Amino acid sequence: MTALAHPTFRRLFTAQVVSLVGTGLATVALGLLAYDVAGDRAGQVLGTVFAIKMVAYVVVAPLAAALVVRLPRRAVLVTADVVRAAAALFLPFVDATWQVYVLVLVLQAASATHTPTWQALVPDVLPDEREYTQALSLARLADDLEMVLSPVLAAALLLLIPSHALFVGTAVGFAASAVLVATVAIGRPRASTGRGDPGFAELPLGARVRHGAVLLVRTPALRPVLALNLAVAAAGAFVLVQTVVIARSTFGQGDTAVALLLAANGAGSMVAALLVPRVLARLPDRTVMLGGAAALTAATALVPLALRVPSPAGLVLVGAIWLVVGAGWACAEVPVGRLVVRDLPEADRPAAFAAQFSLSHACWLVTYLVAGWLGAGGLTGAAVVLAVVCAGATVAATALWPRRASVVVDA
Repeated sequence: MTALAHPTFRRLFTAQVVSLVGTGLATVALGLLAYDVAGDRAGQVLGTVFAIKMVAYVVVAPLAAALVVRLPRRAVLVTADVVRAAAALFLPFVDATWQVYVLVLVLQAASATHTPTWQALVPDVLPDEREYTQALSLARLADDLEMVLSPVLAAALLLLIPSHALFVGTAVGFAASAVLVATVAIGRPRASTGRGDPGFAELPLGARVRHGAVLLVRTPALRPVLALNLAVAAAGAFVLVQTVVIARSTFGQGDTAVALLLAANGAGSMVAALLVPRVLARLPDRTVMLGGAAALTAATALVPLALRVPSPAGLVLVGAIWLVVGAGWACAEVPVGRLVVRDLPEADRPAAFAAQFSLSHACWLVTYLVAGWLGAGGLTGAAVVLAVVCAGATVAATALWPRRASVVVDA
């Protein structure tokens, strides 16, 4: 991939990878810490932790984008990494659940500041659309590798160090990210849209907080992204929430089956992410993204049938479905950045990326709850409901997506 030939992007991408490794270690360590602090109530603590994470992403991302818009982007990224590292270093010393919640809120608020800033910076570093598409693919690949490899790395480290020491590894990942970003020369974004309009930085604070969401709603080419967020979250939430129940309760398998099913989902996403740049060179974004959403719908709708097939054939069938969900997920999600960059001026991109980050996680917050609560009453019913949601979102995205070249509408 020629995108990696650019020294600035290579360092930024390496920083993102090492910070994701730290995040993955923290996920494992938090589970162990929750059990140490709360015992049998560890599940309740972890549920609250994940809810705090999503709420922080939804609320903090647009607010942070509005507050830091006038600050140097390198300073914002480095500061966010330092805050995350400090929160991780404090976590081993907690002895009450409220302390866990506060530190997780701080850590995730810093992540909600860091990620949209990084996303808005990359298209400035790689103005060529082909190379930017490669960067989006690599970013998705890094996310998937974090989910797949971090638990393996954590398990290996636990053979040598106590569980609390995993938070040190988390802090090291964030610190390494800060050092790498600090070595990169990053220019300031444009102050205006170039169309005679005031730039994002010149708007009042309240308008800056709302600006990104307004852009997504008023820009025709970006409206379908809002619906696609819901389609991805509906299918993905069922996979992430109910895989352990399907493997252990439905098919009577152990932890290895859980890991294999999640690996199948990750493999589908990684393969699709690697292929997306080539596919987008031949097909329009609309075809690829709506095709991904259609695959998500079809796969989720097949879950009730797969659950009726006895093991091991049923387990293999679920694994194949999870593979399709991963591929559809990547196809629907990876090209989003291209639409933002293509249809919005540089001055508006930070607000748009922050809004997309916030609104997509709002969809996940809702679908996590739906998948969990409905799944407790029956996996078949939960799969049917989420498949209907996914189908409705796909139809809405299809209806909202203009077939002709998009036009940016003033926000």
